[in-house]
Amino acid sequence: MLFESLFKHGQNQPDHLATIDDHGRYTYQQLAAMAAGLGMYLSFQTDKPRVGLLLPPGTGFVASFYGTLLAGKTVVPINYLLGEKEIAHIIQDSEIDTVLTIPFFLERLKDMPLNVVDLTKLPRNPPAIKPNFPNPSSEDVAVLLYTSGTSGLPKGVLLTYGNLQSDVDAAIEHAALQHQHTFLGIIPLFHSFGLTAMMLAPIQLGATIVYIARFSPVATLKALREHQASIVLGIPSMFAAIGRLKDATPQDFTHVYAVISGGEALPQAVRELFKQRFNIPLYEGYGLTETSPAVAINTPQSNRPGSVGRMVPGAQARIVDDNGTTLPAGQIGEIWLKGPMIMKGYHNLAAETAAVLTADGYFKTGDLGMVDSDGFLFITGRKKDMIIVAGEKAYPREIEEILMRHPAVAEAAVLGKKDPGRGEVVVAFVMPKEGQTIKADELRDFSRNAGLAQWKVPREIFVVDELPRSPTGKVLKRELAQRLS
Repeated sequence: MLFESLFKHGQNQPDHLATIDDHGRYTYQQLAAMAAGLGMYLSFQTDKPRVGLLLPPGTGFVASFYGTLLAGKTVVPINYLLGEKEIAHIIQDSEIDTVLTIPFFLERLKDMPLNVVDLTKLPRNPPAIKPNFPNPSSEDVAVLLYTSGTSGLPKGVLLTYGNLQSDVDAAIEHAALQHQHTFLGIIPLFHSFGLTAMMLAPIQLGATIVYIARFSPVATLKALREHQASIVLGIPSMFAAIGRLKDATPQDFTHVYAVISGGEALPQAVRELFKQRFNIPLYEGYGLTETSPAVAINTPQSNRPGSVGRMVPGAQARIVDDNGTTLPAGQIGEIWLKGPMIMKGYHNLAAETAAVLTADGYFKTGDLGMVDSDGFLFITGRKKDMIIVAGEKAYPREIEEILMRHPAVAEAAVLGKKDPGRGEVVVAFVMPKEGQTIKADELRDFSRNAGLAQWKVPREIFVVDELPRSPTGKVLKRELAQRLS
C-alpha cells in the first residue's frame, strides 16, 4: 500500500517525468532511487517509530515521505508556517528524534534535542538499490498529521495505510483522474489536501507533478503556461489572487481538465470571477484532516455550483440534529461522516477521540450542512460559529456570501456578538478591494436589497486591512471574537 506504485513506475516507466520543482526535473527511476536510498539511510539513523519532515513542497519531500515509509516508520509532516511553540509541541508529542529538512528551516529546529538531517548534503542521484519493502497492515499508522491549531495546540491525527489508500482510490475513481494528467501543486504537502491530491494520487497514477515551493500568483501562472498543467489544486484565496492577475487569459486554461478548490469554503464571488474571466469552473471539494481528507468533490462529470459535490465512493454522510437524529434531505444539521478514510483517532488524546467518533463509526465533523435530493452536499458553516438571534439561526457563510457580492468587498468574516436583548447579534469584519471604500450603511442596505432578512443584517461592520489567518489560510474567527470582548 501507498509506496509500491512509486517503484512499479520506476521500473515500468523509468524515464517518465515524475516531479518538477525549483531544483530540477526528476524521472520515476530517479525518484524511486532517492526514496530507496533514504529508506536505507533512515533505517540506521533512528530506532524511533516516527520521523519528522520539515520540508517545502518538492521532490525532496516526496522522496523523504516514501523513504520514511520504506524504513517502516510513520511520517510526521511538520507545518513550517507554525510558530516555535507549536513546532516544539509537535516534536515533543510525536516523540520524534530525527527530522529531515533543508538549511532554510534549520533555525526553526535550533536548541532542540534532534538528529537533524540536511537533505542538501545527501546525494541527489544515488545509485539504484533494490528496496526491502515493509509489510504494513491497513490498520498501521502511515502518517501522524497535525491539525493547524486554530483553537489551541495542534492535535495529531492518526491516518492509517488503509485510510490514505482508500481515499486515494476513491478520489481517482470519483474525479476520473488519469495517468496523462500533469498536476500543478500550490498547496503545502504538510496539509492533508496537498499530501493526498498533490502526491499520493498522482504518484499512484504515474503522472507528472509540478511543485511550487512558495505560492505566488505570477509563478503559478508561469508554471501553468510552461508545463501545460491539466489538474490545478489550491485554496480559494490562491485562486482569488490568480483571478486578479491582469495578464491572465482564458487561453492559459485551455489545456486544463479541472481546477479544484479545497481547504476552506469557496466564496461565490471567487467562483464567479474564474468563470467570467477564464470561462472555466472552479470545482469545490470537501474534507478534513481526520478524513484523509477528500469525502466529496465536484467534478467535470458531476457538479453543482455552491455545493461541495457528491460523496466519493465508500464515504457516507449523515445530517443530524442536536440529538443525533438523522434529518431528511434539504434540512440543515451537523455533518457526520463514515467510511474507510476516517482516521484511527487523535494521538495521545483518548477523550477527544471518543468525543468525535461514534460507536458505529461516524466522525462528528462539527460542520453544518445539508444534502439535496440529488445527493449533493452543501456546507453552511461551523456548528460552533452558528449565531442565534432572538431564537432564530443565522449561518455566517450565507451572510458572508452576500456581503462579498458588493463590488467594494474583497473578503468578509461574520460572527456573533453577545447582546443582552437578543442573545446574539450579527457583526461583520470586511476587507475592501484595492482602491475601494466601504461604507457600513451602504453595505447594510445592499444586504437587505439582496434578500437578507433584517435580523441577519450585520448590526456592526468593521472595515479592516487584513483578516487574521491560520497557517493554511483559514480566517481565525477566534481572534476576531477577541476584538469584540
